[in-house]
Amino acid sequence: MSKVLDPNHVRAQFPILTREVNGKPLVYLDHAASAQKPVAVIEAQREYLMHYHSNVHRGVHALSQQATDAFEQARTIVQRHIGAASSCEIIWAAGATDGINLVAQAWGRDHVSKGDVILITEMEHHANIVPWQMLAEEQGARVEAVGVLDDGNLDMTDFQEKLKVKPKLVAFTHISNTLGTINDAKRLTALAQEAGAKVLIDGSQAIPHSAVNVQELGCDFYVFSGHKCYGPTGIGVLYGREELLNSMRPWRGGGEMIDTVSIHHGTTYAGLPHKFEAGTPHISGAIGLGVALNWLNGLGVESVMDHETVLAAQARNGLRRIDGMRFIGTAKESAGVVSFVVEGIHPYDIGTLLDSQGVAVRTGHHCTQPLMERFDVPGTVRASFGAYNTLQEVDTFVAATERAVNMLRA
Repeated sequence: MSKVLDPNHVRAQFPILTREVNGKPLVYLDHAASAQKPVAVIEAQREYLMHYHSNVHRGVHALSQQATDAFEQARTIVQRHIGAASSCEIIWAAGATDGINLVAQAWGRDHVSKGDVILITEMEHHANIVPWQMLAEEQGARVEAVGVLDDGNLDMTDFQEKLKVKPKLVAFTHISNTLGTINDAKRLTALAQEAGAKVLIDGSQAIPHSAVNVQELGCDFYVFSGHKCYGPTGIGVLYGREELLNSMRPWRGGGEMIDTVSIHHGTTYAGLPHKFEAGTPHISGAIGLGVALNWLNGLGVESVMDHETVLAAQARNGLRRIDGMRFIGTAKESAGVVSFVVEGIHPYDIGTLLDSQGVAVRTGHHCTQPLMERFDVPGTVRASFGAYNTLQEVDTFVAATERAVNMLRA
């Protein structure tokens, strides 16, 4: 049984949450877009920049060695957090988008051929659609998508039917950023691999809200972004099984990813993980991400998930009072996301009036345009919760939404 989370204790660690917006206390409900940062993360980056900034690896001086130690320690923290077998399976990327593109280019170009199928789902973020479309166009392959049911769950009948074409790759989101749907990643992975496919999971929304063990999932690749799990922007992770990563050619060339370089004899490449990390990395970002994951572990990821589930349930119960309310995504297994539209009112207008009351939500298609088309809506209002949100904030949000709808209907 998970321990009960005290959000007020958590909030005290987030300086930004003390500010006002439009003369009102900030109610930040846009966690799915980007989480706020605790003092521990801010101070870790500040400490690096102020006291031991240096480039990593190959430096013999004290600053470089200290920076290298902190940078590589962060990689080990990620490895342990997601249950990877080795730290060499952890590749630093600029974010989940960058990690997906790396797989599309470094693995896809050698393994996806004319006539092959890449299977995704209708609930994917554009970052898990567009790179595969680009690869398919280059290689003469095609992208197919598994349908989504009315409640926001994947259509498993459609999934199993589409596996019959023997796709080369199956790529899917662990948790939908728009619907909050939690996919059964272990089952989907097993079914896809039985059909002969490699599996990539977009874990951007899962890492902040649930315990993830990539070896238990059995996936071939797993990606996530630092800024959604209380870490810095501009840093993310690609996990890949060691044997797969070893078989892949480098994607970007330059410093760090080489072993030897010769004008006359060509270049040989570094081993894992560095052969995929060309150029100077985001050192402070990696250090900050390691601190963020340790901080999250200190809270207990299951406790965070339980807390956010309570917040989302209270939000839905309150919002149901509004005439014309339609929730987009009502799956039983879901994370702390509430996505909705109100009949006759554009989501942007609701979001604008919520902002005037100090409430920050996300409006629009949330980089999931195919999903908006599936549900025949121009976009949604999305409230997404984090460890620092309170039941009082949920009540403020519901009341503010009621006021906004009444104003727009007046």
